[in-house]
Amino acid sequence: MDLKETTLERKDLFHGRVFSVHVDQVRLPDGSTSVREVIEHGGGAAVLALDGEENVLVVRQYRYVIGRTLLEIPAGKLDPGEDPAKAALRELKEETGAVPEEFGSLGKILPSPGCYGENLYLYYARGLRMEGQHLDAGEFLNVERIPFTEMLRRCLDGEIEDAKTVIAVLKAKMLLNL
Repeated sequence: MDLKETTLERKDLFHGRVFSVHVDQVRLPDGSTSVREVIEHGGGAAVLALDGEENVLVVRQYRYVIGRTLLEIPAGKLDPGEDPAKAALRELKEETGAVPEEFGSLGKILPSPGCYGENLYLYYARGLRMEGQHLDAGEFLNVERIPFTEMLRRCLDGEIEDAKTVIAVLKAKMLLNL
């Protein structure tokens, strides 16, 4: 069976600086119709940065939506047309001050494809040289270094809940043999 859903009508509801929202009327594979509520996002990039002692550089920042601070790998949204790798390097430098000698891909993920249209690109960085941190206006965070094995344990125990961080740590464990 062809599982594709076809857009019949779109109603734009909101255009913001980070995302847009629209509601679509769609035709389902069996010919019936339904409604899809969609959040469109321009994409993001995140980087798991490891220092010479295999510590992970993480940022602790308050996330208003959930009302508490989270421990996360450095990340940010892509500027229109921006290369995801360059965005990841930019965010790493801005948020932590780190510039890597080694940099590679951990792949792309779809954070919540049921309603959220974002591609999130994951990278790793090693051989870090520390320079100056350059936070964006209105950005407040603390940088911490946590041993990779401790990050892995925290991800597996559910202590770290941020999806991009959990996925990057698990992928790095498998792909980089950490």
